[in-house]
Order: sequence, then C-alpha cells, then structure tokens
Amino acid sequence: MNTLGIYIHVPFCGKKCSYCDFYSVCYTKMQAELYCNAVLRNIRYYSNKNNVVDTLYFGGGTPTLLTPEQISGFITEIRNCFNLKENAEITIEANPNTLTPERLKKLRETGINRLSIGVQSMNNDELKFLGRTHTAERAEKAILDSVNAGFCNISCDLMIALPNQSADSLRNSINILTELPVRHISAYILKIEKNTPFNCPEIINIMPDDDKTVDLYLTMAELLTQKGFAQYEVSNFAESGFESRHNCRYWKCLDYLGIGPSAHSCYKGTRFAVKSDLQKFINSPVQPAEITDSSPCGFEEFAMLRLRLSEGLNLSDVETHRNDILKKIPPLIKAGYIKFDGENIALTQTGFLMSNSVIEYLIF
Repeated sequence: MNTLGIYIHVPFCGKKCSYCDFYSVCYTKMQAELYCNAVLRNIRYYSNKNNVVDTLYFGGGTPTLLTPEQISGFITEIRNCFNLKENAEITIEANPNTLTPERLKKLRETGINRLSIGVQSMNNDELKFLGRTHTAERAEKAILDSVNAGFCNISCDLMIALPNQSADSLRNSINILTELPVRHISAYILKIEKNTPFNCPEIINIMPDDDKTVDLYLTMAELLTQKGFAQYEVSNFAESGFESRHNCRYWKCLDYLGIGPSAHSCYKGTRFAVKSDLQKFINSPVQPAEITDSSPCGFEEFAMLRLRLSEGLNLSDVETHRNDILKKIPPLIKAGYIKFDGENIALTQTGFLMSNSVIEYLIF
C-alpha cells in the first residue's frame, strides 16, 4: 500500500491580511456550505482504499471558520474513502480569534491532533502593522485554551524582518512563545508579494535592508536552538518528535493530494494544481485542475527540496551528478554556507538564509 498525505484548502477568511497572497475569499455561511459539498464530492472522486493516509492538513485561509461538524464530515468521508491511519497526523490552521474553549473541544473530538496557530508576533504594534485582528494576549489565551482542550502538538507561525522590528522585540516574541506549551515554530521572513496591498512604496521603503534581515534571521535561529527547537528546515523549528510530518512529505517528494481551490498535488507521478476560483470549484463535478509537471521529482527538484532540510542531500541519492556537485563544494564550505562530511551536504544557518542562491549554484 502507498502512503499519502491529503491537503484541503479552505479558502475563507474573516479579513484578508495585507501581506498575504494565498487564495482566499470572504466567508459566508452559504458559500461555506456549497464549498463543503464540493470537497466531499472530490474526496469521493479520488477514493482509493489502497492509499494509507498518514497525514491530513487543513490549510487556508482560515479553516477554523468552518464548523467543527463540517470538519468532522471531511474526516469521516476520508476515513470512508481512504485507509486513514490510526495515528495519522491531522493538522488544522487557525486564527487565534476563532479558538474558543468550546470550539477547541469540538475540534479535538473530530480527531484533529495538531494545531497550527497564526500568531505572527507577540508584539501588539507589529500585529497591528500586519493587519492581524488578534492581540498578543488573545494569542496566548488561544494556546493555553488549546492545551486545556487536549492538544499537545501546537505549532505557531512567526514573522520576522518586519519594518521597525528590533532584535529585542523578536527575542521577546520567541521567549514568550517558547515558555508556552508550543512544540513547533514556523518562522517566515516577510516578503512583499506582487498582488498584495503591501506592494506599495509606503511599505517597500520602510522594509529592513539585507544586513538587518540577516541579523534578525540569525538571532531567531540561534535563540530557538538555545530554547530546544532544532531547525529541521529553512523556516521550521521543532522540539524533538514534533516536526510537521505533513510538510515533510513536500520536502521529501512523497505523494500528497490537494483538494480545494488553489490546492496543489503530487499524486500518481504527476503534479497538478486546482484553479484559484471558488465558484468553479463549487460548480464542477470534479475540481478543475491543470497539470504543472508530468514527471516531477527529477534531480533538480529532489536535490533542491532535500537541501531545504537540515538533514541535507546525500550524494549517493544523486550518484550520476556526484562529480559535478563535488567541484562546486569547496567555495561554499569556505564561505560558511554548507557542511560536508564527504557524503552528505547540509546547509549551515547562514546557508539557510542564502538557500536559494546556494542551491541554485550547487545543482543548476
């Protein structure tokens, strides 16, 4: 039997953040009901009991705008249509404002066992700048309420390199989060995306320069490591045993099936993407998808994804390219970007910061 991860994109938000370019629309109860029916229809379309589903991820958007009953309906249908593993990692992304004690209790009863909470910062001025609707105090309460509801696998998102963000402010956010029962932190550098309100001179002109961004990234990585959060991927840190099993599927070229508008898949030897159009998703008998790669996980993609992980790339897995890669290693070691033991290449913390350039140099 083949193992499979399933990703369900929930495209609803209460309020669109000015920095976000993920596909989402304003939540309405009627649209949500139609969307849920379409998700169930697509789960049944892809039904295959030979697939052992060991990770399930609800992303968005804000999946916790759906009712626990709707989420439970998805999980039940996946259990009916696939071989959902008993100890499967089932994650849902959440806005702190949606996590009431009652809702958390119901979400836990659905079988969800991992929360990914969009905290972003524990500084209220930074949250206001980002357009987040919660406060640092509300985020802390959501985390504590989650533990009281029975969740022990909690991840938080953190954004760095914000305008006017200081090293002290960043350290304070990290200190607060790591003193709470949080087991995983995804830390992202704020980037100005093309089709977002942040893509304007007023924001671009106050963004930190490269040197400041480097300092903040290294401050973050070093402090999280000191706090017991090992860096296992460019932007992800976890206590031992709490790495995101679902996201690791992406980085290890393992199969995953995406359902929902804008969802991506690497399934049965093909990469395909669903159109970012809620109405087309709702109105189509099967989600409208376009093939983006008919032969995925070739050398370049495999090596690139492996190098994003702290475990790195083993040359025995890319034997036909060994000699070409070996020629490029010495200057990267000298610059402090990689570690090499004669067989395995792994990026250093500084290398992670320069990952795009380092990886492009090594494999292209």
